[in-house]
Amino acid sequence: MSAEQTEQSAENSRTTAAGEIVPTPAGDARITWHRAPRARAVLAVSHGAGGGIEARDLRALAAALPPLGVGVALVEQPWRVAGKKVAPAPKTLDIGWRALWPALRKPGLPVVAGGRSAGARVACRTARELGASAVLALSFPLHPPGKPERSRAEELLGTGLPTLVVQGGRDPFGRPEEFPELPAGTELVGIPHGDHGFAVPKKADIGQEEALARITGAVAEWLVRVPL
Repeated sequence: MSAEQTEQSAENSRTTAAGEIVPTPAGDARITWHRAPRARAVLAVSHGAGGGIEARDLRALAAALPPLGVGVALVEQPWRVAGKKVAPAPKTLDIGWRALWPALRKPGLPVVAGGRSAGARVACRTARELGASAVLALSFPLHPPGKPERSRAEELLGTGLPTLVVQGGRDPFGRPEEFPELPAGTELVGIPHGDHGFAVPKKADIGQEEALARITGAVAEWLVRVPL
């Protein structure tokens, strides 16, 4: 997609009661804005391949960060907006993300590229070329469940930007201790007992609300420290 086409997509975006619709070559994407008063940055986060922006961690960040001066843009990929149940290939996900980036930049603020699961992979692959200030990877799918030999670590290690990984302690797509040595500027925070969706079992020594508070707290503290 050319720069001219990308700019045209941003100009053609329209706001509805359900959010801002942004045309992309992969179909219409949607941005739900949670704006911050006196905002100093925007965190743009997309969902994974098995769910949408209703994910508990995305909802928690959208509630917690705007009062701290960071707006949150929850991004729905075109396949999800179209009502499809299966995500397309990574290349198509990247196409949609790239095309809606100008809409994320319109407020004129630094943008942190983020996502959960497949959305985290998209952010890692594209953040530097798009001019993101940093990367937030929630539940990064280090490998398919039960197949550690099929590592996706290269995507995470190659962002070239300050990166925060927040990972559940029992995530079948990669537990914190499975991650390789991280380069300078990349940090990892483990959420005890959390699965791929950061759900914790009732018998765990932390409750669900505490788990979510640890996620939002870690992200908020990181955003204070990271240069934007």
